[in-house]
Amino acid sequence: MNNLEILSALFGWVYFFCWSASFYPQPILNYKRKSTAGSVIDFPFINTLGFLAYFISNSAFYWSPLIRHQYALRNKGLTPTVAFNDIAFAVHATIISFILVTQYIVPSWWGFERAPGTRPSRLMLGIFFGSFVGVGIMIFVVASVPPDADPATNWAWLDVIYTISYVKLIITIVKYMPQLVYNFRNRSTKGWAIGGMILDFAGGILSIAQLGIDSYLQNDWSGITGNPVKFTLGNVSMIYDVFFMLQHYCWFADNNGDKDPERDALLDGEEDRRRLD
Repeated sequence: MNNLEILSALFGWVYFFCWSASFYPQPILNYKRKSTAGSVIDFPFINTLGFLAYFISNSAFYWSPLIRHQYALRNKGLTPTVAFNDIAFAVHATIISFILVTQYIVPSWWGFERAPGTRPSRLMLGIFFGSFVGVGIMIFVVASVPPDADPATNWAWLDVIYTISYVKLIITIVKYMPQLVYNFRNRSTKGWAIGGMILDFAGGILSIAQLGIDSYLQNDWSGITGNPVKFTLGNVSMIYDVFFMLQHYCWFADNNGDKDPERDALLDGEEDRRRLD
């Protein structure tokens, strides 16, 4: 193993820990505040599906002989640039995202007051159900192809895996949007854990760096074109992270103190109900 291979492995595991750690600030912040006010369910709701799709596609690229063979036929005999840390990250992310969702849909489990933003938006519900429809259509198309068709030039099971990976790609593009808009409307990031965005940004840089090193070692940049989800995932996430950091540290910095209008309104309403009782 040469120095670049060691560096690639190091970057892979460091980004794994950065990205994995980025999932904890939000549930911890919610637990400390005993409320999800200031954040919306759209992000963790659709994120759970996204990382489940990411796990399925990465597992197929890493372990399936059929998928790896079809990938090689289309990419000059090369193997996918998916690493084991990608799979480990996807499993962890799916679990933590689901746990975070429970803070919104069943706040009583956590001792929270029910807050605004605990129902997924129509956009996210549309993407959620549309993802299953899209994958189902692709499975039907591939199943209709003759068994002796050349997978290098015809629809193949590799395309089903690509479709599943594109589910993750689409979700990555839109998953932060509702929270970003929510922050703009409130002119505040109170209730939204900025620490997660900082860790996510660091992980994105290292993820792209690892992908570039792996492609360089193969002397072929199809390592990037053949794994567009991993490449786009890091770049899109970093763009959103920059916007969140601008909101928190620049645009709405004066509004991120202890005062939380939504949470205060909820608590005031609860106090009024108690007085009436």
